[in-house]
Amino acid sequence: MTKSKDISAVVYIFLIVIVFLLGTTTACSQDKIKKTFKFATFYGAVNGGTSISNVDVYSVTNGLTTTTIETPFDYSVSFGLRKIARFGYENRANTFYDGTETSFSDAATIGKVKGFEYLFELDYRRQQGDNYLDQNHFLRYVADNYIVKMEYLEDGFADIQYYESSQRYRQKIGNKLSFNIGAVQRVSEPYGYDPLDEWLLSNGSLHYTYLALEEGYNVDVFNEVYTDPSGKVVATNTEVWEALIIPEVLSNYTEKKKSELPVQWDHGLVLGFDFYHYKKNFWFHSWGNLIPYHYNAGDAYTYHNFNEGNQWNDYSGGVILGYKFNKHLGCFVEGKYNKYWNREWHDFKIGVNYVIF
Repeated sequence: MTKSKDISAVVYIFLIVIVFLLGTTTACSQDKIKKTFKFATFYGAVNGGTSISNVDVYSVTNGLTTTTIETPFDYSVSFGLRKIARFGYENRANTFYDGTETSFSDAATIGKVKGFEYLFELDYRRQQGDNYLDQNHFLRYVADNYIVKMEYLEDGFADIQYYESSQRYRQKIGNKLSFNIGAVQRVSEPYGYDPLDEWLLSNGSLHYTYLALEEGYNVDVFNEVYTDPSGKVVATNTEVWEALIIPEVLSNYTEKKKSELPVQWDHGLVLGFDFYHYKKNFWFHSWGNLIPYHYNAGDAYTYHNFNEGNQWNDYSGGVILGYKFNKHLGCFVEGKYNKYWNREWHDFKIGVNYVIF
């Protein structure tokens, strides 16, 4: 997505928040304001640390030369506002929120309590010299027989970004298990679209030189002089042209073509479940969501066109399990998995704890 589309999506989310909060605080009722923000926490933090060590690169082309590649220190700047009830298995280990906390349960469809919960978190980080912007904002209202949720997610490391809202009917089976079904709407870039496909030759090779010419580069094959659109010489031999310049041309072209396209709407059917059991020596929390049907509006860049016109399954889920064999020994498994538009991102933890005394 372009930056303007990114900003508009975030502004859209925050406008929803403002409208909702204004609605709950009609007539400036102090009691309603307190109820909306009760137990909520706003936090901002800067975290940093040493990145990977410097790397020495040696060359003997023109005598021995040494080049040191330095990676700047890692850091993150985080801001957030959260009101999410903690599950029984969750501990508040730190006195303050510092922006490094991760909780798999935040991805669950249903929270621990009924009612209104929200999370707004923005994290800008530099990791091993690369910059990433991560955002996770959601509003969730859970009742006995329905669920409404709106979410905006941007994971720079996994290269995934979308807005999603869903309205679901909820059927409880006892106090631990519930199923839900409803409609889901998503807005994203046209995933599946590859601008380079139109430049592929019949043998599968890419006509990259002609693409570069179309983008304003100039190629003097006989003198091996290659210039960029401004006329600056960027390579004086074919090896440098193909190894360094062409990859940059392809990357810039792909980003430009994708940014020119409108965002895509995806309307679908969503099915889900949630199970939560907690005891001091054993807990199990699991949830899952499946989108098996997507309405095809016939848009030129809908994902249907990149999936041979067929339906596809998008799904997400998570599991949190802990068991204490006795007062000394315990084990845990935590993880979540997502697959949207054939793009995957996931996290997991698994381990054993043994208290010696």
